[in-house]
Amino acid sequence: MRDIQLLTRAFVDLADTLVDDFDVIDLLMVLSHRCVESLDVDEAGVMLTDGDGNLRVAAASSERARLLELFELQNDEGPCLDSFRRGEPVASSDLRDPAGPWPRFAREALDSGFRSAHALPMRLRGQVIGALNLFSTQPLQLPDEDERVAQAFADIATIAVLQEWQLREQVRVAGQLQAALDSRVVIEQAKGVIAERHNLDMEVAFTTLRQAARNSNRRLSDLAREVVLSRGHINLA
Repeated sequence: MRDIQLLTRAFVDLADTLVDDFDVIDLLMVLSHRCVESLDVDEAGVMLTDGDGNLRVAAASSERARLLELFELQNDEGPCLDSFRRGEPVASSDLRDPAGPWPRFAREALDSGFRSAHALPMRLRGQVIGALNLFSTQPLQLPDEDERVAQAFADIATIAVLQEWQLREQVRVAGQLQAALDSRVVIEQAKGVIAERHNLDMEVAFTTLRQAARNSNRRLSDLAREVVLSRGHINLA
């Protein structure tokens, strides 16, 4: 029977990383090490997609696992890639099988001391953001119970990573909105400066400012800021 204490520790450790401003890489490193401790595997690693949809090595329980994952990416062949692309678990219980799905990867894995490999998708509904790699030095068909536990680990990490990405995007959008609002304030100030200095109404002052920005190929907000700082002592012709 599976060691309940190990599983409890694994889930607690994963939960402990999910604090404010948590580090995604720290979370994935914890995930890879807890997989090794809790499952009948020798090494684990995680790949995540970047903004262009390409996988990148994000974490590994050892240097040899990291190097094998890099080999997988460089040669565009292996369990993690297939799991990511299909959105489903994939496995080779014995990498010595000549009919195996990844001949180049299998040779490299065997040279690294591994005999079997499994990969599970990091997915939420229809979105797949990466995959969890599990390596064993012995021929191994991962038991259903182990696969369910590994998928649970991957699911926790997936939800955490997606939440972090969403928060980051919200911060970025909020920053853009705030910058736009700040720019609008500066433009209104510049309109007032121009209107007062040249005895113009506000609409004409804005037209003057906008035309000057176009003529000089400058951003409206940048020119407005210069107008305000110079108190209107700037050539807008």
